Amino acid sequence: MSLSRRTFVGSALAGAVGVGGLANAAQGEGAKADSATPGKTPHTRFAVNCEMWFRKLPFLDRIAASADLGFPAIEFWPHEGKDLPAIARLCAQRNIAVAQFTAWGFKPGLNETKNHDAFVKAIERGCEVAKQLNCPLMTVVAGDDVPGLTQEQMHQNTIEGLKRAAPIAEKHRVTLILEPMNIRVDHKGHCLYGSGPTLKICQAVNSPAVKINWDLYHMHITEGDLCGHLREGFAAGHIGYLQLADHPGRNEPGTGEIHYNRVLKEAWKLGYRGYVGLELNPKTTELAAAQACARADAWEVD
Repeated sequence: MSLSRRTFVGSALAGAVGVGGLANAAQGEGAKADSATPGKTPHTRFAVNCEMWFRKLPFLDRIAASADLGFPAIEFWPHEGKDLPAIARLCAQRNIAVAQFTAWGFKPGLNETKNHDAFVKAIERGCEVAKQLNCPLMTVVAGDDVPGLTQEQMHQNTIEGLKRAAPIAEKHRVTLILEPMNIRVDHKGHCLYGSGPTLKICQAVNSPAVKINWDLYHMHITEGDLCGHLREGFAAGHIGYLQLADHPGRNEPGTGEIHYNRVLKEAWKLGYRGYVGLELNPKTTELAAAQACARADAWEVD
């Protein structure tokens, strides 16, 4: 443990106990969520987003701090510029998995055919990284609106690009998870939002290696009825990964309007046993956010 991480985590733990204790009392939950390792939850396996948690720490120390809180996995955005061998070593040492990372971001857009050669190369490289990190999932993004193209054309271009990359992912046993955004709050001008069109894209690609990064935060803002749409996504067989954040604020569960106890229980009942990415901004401290996530996992199995 580095001195910087020891100092930071110690301060976070000390500062969050009161917040977590008050929240527990207010919600009537047991003491389990108020422990020093709230990431060890009975049902949901959470993955800390290391781009949004522990931002004051060096990247490797963020992984270690996540493990200190008991979380079984992490996720991150682009792999470029990161010390991949060091990440792999640390994750092995701390017994923490890499749930997913981003192999293709917003720009250049997958929704333009001129970018498809570069997209295929990025997926080839991403599969090498996935093997190095023992990671089965890679997020891909469709892209922002392209002047002169209709939404239908952009979606069709996305389908064509994914069809080119799917055999590569299948060969390497990696799943590409396409993430729809929301255009009301965070990503105005993005070409893909909501479960309906994203399901249609996956159906058109028709590959077991192309599924959806079903970010519940984005889906809530775009279309609501989270449990109903989850059932549709599972029935279609296209949900590859879940992420969450509350709304408004994009903070941890309990800070907004989404009843995540109900939503996570629904995902469990539908058979989801993968990681759930915590792509959220801790509102006060990381410990308080982790305790809130643990409280969202408090429900009885039917």
